[in-house]
Amino acid sequence: MKIVVLASGSEGNSTFIKDEDTRILFDLGKNNKYITDKLKEVEENPKDINAIIISHTHVDHVSALKVFIKANHPNIYITEKMLKDLDFLKGYENLILYDKDFYINNLKITTIPSSHDVSDGRNFIVDNGKEKVVYLTDTGYLNRKYFSLLEHADYYLMESNHDIEMLMEGPYPKHLKQRILGSLGHLSNKDSSFYLTKLVGENTKKIILMHLSETNNTEEKALEMLQNTFKEYEVELPFSCCARQREVTKVVDDKDSVRG
Repeated sequence: MKIVVLASGSEGNSTFIKDEDTRILFDLGKNNKYITDKLKEVEENPKDINAIIISHTHVDHVSALKVFIKANHPNIYITEKMLKDLDFLKGYENLILYDKDFYINNLKITTIPSSHDVSDGRNFIVDNGKEKVVYLTDTGYLNRKYFSLLEHADYYLMESNHDIEMLMEGPYPKHLKQRILGSLGHLSNKDSSFYLTKLVGENTKKIILMHLSETNNTEEKALEMLQNTFKEYEVELPFSCCARQREVTKVVDDKDSVRG
């Protein structure tokens, strides 16, 4: 598989995954020009996108959707509850409602409910029979009952939103701090790192930390917490990096080479 995070953060989120002739975008934040430019930057044509899978309807995950679909007409996978939040999609001819697991060509998409303050939120496992990618972001916690599905993936795209101390001492009002820290909020560096120690396996090649807050986190703090937590639990840490809001991650292809 070819995996590229096009953007990740409060300004917008979108991740591209390709397997053979199947090209998928998970979420479509930012704006159409940004998404189009970044796809071309990684040698992909926006008109070749087969599907957009929506995880939830917060604006940072759907802000580019309306313009992009008018230009490119991909299939959109969305739940019935999410559809009620996006009036402009009603009547769209390439709309596919999902609830449980589904296939797009040879890719199996397993859905995992997220815990977030939205009408409906999902995270995903993408499996082509040879490689498995976990896309897990915008959730306040991860239920242990899903560990068996999520463990031993080849790649983890995992939320690591905030450093708890930075958040508590930072400028956000009390109600927003409570929301972020709560069970319907976002994973902290500490929580994300702990969960990853329980999930990674011998075949895990890479961890990409997602949705870092510009106000309440830094790449250095997120990676330091990850390194320290893996050391504490005596788990070998795979190669790790942070996704950014305004630039793509390095391309990971199906031979596990990194380029770009």
